[in-house]
Amino acid sequence: MPFSEGLEVVQFRDPWWITMWWPEGAVSGGPQKIVIEAAPDAPPGDVARGISTTVLRRLDLAEAVKKAQETAPASPPWRAEEGRLVELAALAGRLLGGEGVSERYLSVLCLTYRDLVDKGVQAPVPWLAERLGRKPDSVKDHLKKARREGLLTSRAGRAGGDLGERAREALEGVEGLPEEVTPTEG
Repeated sequence: MPFSEGLEVVQFRDPWWITMWWPEGAVSGGPQKIVIEAAPDAPPGDVARGISTTVLRRLDLAEAVKKAQETAPASPPWRAEEGRLVELAALAGRLLGGEGVSERYLSVLCLTYRDLVDKGVQAPVPWLAERLGRKPDSVKDHLKKARREGLLTSRAGRAGGDLGERAREALEGVEGLPEEVTPTEG
């Protein structure tokens, strides 16, 4: 079953074809779509019983991610937006230097972090730490504080999150925010 533009990895688990799909760009985690369908030459009796939990357990997601990462383009597409992300990080750095760990600083930090994660950047905290001139542990602490204060939501078991209402409100008053960035993105 062909998907839209992107990367497919197919595994065969008798009598099923398992097609996993990632959008174009860097592969930073599991597939965004999985389709399981009967192989063209599958015995009708096996197909009639349907997809079992055994088939699902035999799906090798780790191997599929590895294969997808090997196949994905070397230059991730987020690089096209790196200038905007660098600009956001620089703004966060100016706010940190001028105001300390303020709500406005944390909101810009969260916006930048969210966008880095959403673009598939493999190590967003070290990337931010380098641009802010801080240690990664300090940036992690700032993000934890932002979560505690409701500026950044959590995604169970995953990096990233969404901007909280307070963060969106704080961003409305930040001068120097790139024009193409709106607080309600995401």
